[in-house]
Amino acid sequence: MTPTPLPATPPAPRAVAAVIPAAGRGVRLGPGAPKALRTLGGIPILVHAVRALIRAREVSLVVVVAPADGVAEVRGLLDTHGLPESKQIKVVAGGDTRQDSVRLGLAALPDDVDVVLVHDAARPLVPVETVDAVAAAVRAGAPAVVPALPLADTVKEVVPEPGGGPEPVVGTPERARLRAVQTPQGFRRDVLAEAHEKIASNGDGATDDAGMVERLGVEVVVVPGHEEAFKITRPLDLVLAEAVLARRRASDAF
Repeated sequence: MTPTPLPATPPAPRAVAAVIPAAGRGVRLGPGAPKALRTLGGIPILVHAVRALIRAREVSLVVVVAPADGVAEVRGLLDTHGLPESKQIKVVAGGDTRQDSVRLGLAALPDDVDVVLVHDAARPLVPVETVDAVAAAVRAGAPAVVPALPLADTVKEVVPEPGGGPEPVVGTPERARLRAVQTPQGFRRDVLAEAHEKIASNGDGATDDAGMVERLGVEVVVVPGHEEAFKITRPLDLVLAEAVLARRRASDAF
């Protein structure tokens, strides 16, 4: 009799961690505290972002990368809002650039983490479902994943005019093929580490981590983003975020 083959051993689950670079100043919001420390509904933007990631089913650890001279301040801020240091939340010192801060956040991850999410602190209202969808796509085999939305506006490619004058249009990309990218962006840890080693060291950065991974020749895939995962960059964004938060609180969804 032919023996019945034993079932294949399932692969070990991949531990997922999130890195939140929060060392920037956020000058477009005006003078004052760094962007991540501004308040939304009376609570710092950073605290909202950390809570969103910690609530995600897929995420087991969040590493907040603070200004080099502000680690104690950020740690105290999280403690004050019920997010004490634990196995789930760590705060480490960042670098001079966003790339430096992400790299330092990566270095702080334990060895068992092999899926990394990188999330903008300035996207405090990202839904938990979006976080989990990105992580699940990486765990399912994609080396790099970004959440994104179709564009509502037509986009023009122009020749930049530093003086603020009229800018000649040189092209109109096909809008149906364009997406507005959000965070968290998800990666296999080895892929993201290689991008930060090879791309950043050459001084040839990108506007996001997925752009760095693309330059390695690694495929990046898109999953649906969410309209509430917008980035708070300008004062008007903060007004919109307050409205979204008020609606969530009124419906007991936050």
